[in-house]
Amino acid sequence: MGTPEFSVPILRMLAEEGYEILAVVTQPDRPVGRKKVLTPTPVKEEAIRLGLRVIQPEKLKGSRELQDIISLQPDIIITAAFGQLLPVELLESPELGCLNVHASLLPAYRGGAPIHQAVIDGQNETGVTIMYMAEKLDAGDIISQQAIAIETTDTTGILFEKLSIVGRDLLKETLPRIIRNEHTRQSQDEKLVTFARNISREQERIDWSKSATSIYNQVRGLHPWPIAYTTLLEQAVKIWWGEKGTEVANQEVGTVVGILEDRITVQTGNKETFEILELQPSGKKKMTAGEFLRGTGSKLQIGDRFL
Repeated sequence: MGTPEFSVPILRMLAEEGYEILAVVTQPDRPVGRKKVLTPTPVKEEAIRLGLRVIQPEKLKGSRELQDIISLQPDIIITAAFGQLLPVELLESPELGCLNVHASLLPAYRGGAPIHQAVIDGQNETGVTIMYMAEKLDAGDIISQQAIAIETTDTTGILFEKLSIVGRDLLKETLPRIIRNEHTRQSQDEKLVTFARNISREQERIDWSKSATSIYNQVRGLHPWPIAYTTLLEQAVKIWWGEKGTEVANQEVGTVVGILEDRITVQTGNKETFEILELQPSGKKKMTAGEFLRGTGSKLQIGDRFL
């Protein structure tokens, strides 16, 4: 059970290792892009390539698809970024239980956006946890974990790719031990629990009073989706990329304090600055700061403010 690209290497590994995959459960096809083209999930595309049965419930609880899954009598259910909570009757169905490949070192960052939040928070380390699923969100017993460093240049997109491979390899190593009942399980320490809920629109907005480091972490933590944003002349502007500035300024936060050929320098908190390198004005395509300054933003001046 999985949906995004993160889950694809895990599905592929299970097939290559010879496990009998009775079905693949993924989210329904969704409209994508400006033309709203109905698009299958990456997991569905891989399942079709592998010739596997695909089940796509809009909502599992109380659905016909739920009964279809239970009727298959699977020995074990593996989820990886599926995107829905599993009803109790499904959790209790497989003889070997329901496993989850979760992209954090639990009990830290329970929830739907653990990778985003770890980068936004400026963490130096994250990882993958193989765990038993429980009725409570990401609260099941831990079976195995693997940590990796978060580099200062890592975006959420880069980390998704890294952790997808870590999750694949960790599950490949752990699953045989579970089947042979040679594994251990450890309950989570509730005192150490933190949450990483799905990113809200408010979390996407840049607060220029924060430090340049915090803003940099926010920008890379929301890259390549859903992308941090700010406003200029009451119009939304997405900030695709930037970096901490080298100069010290003491203007009102959000004020443009420097304009060079390829960057826009903005006042942040702590008398620091942040340099915008790639942006996307409302209704326009993504562009470099240089392209913006030569076109849409040609009238931008020192003293203008991002809010």
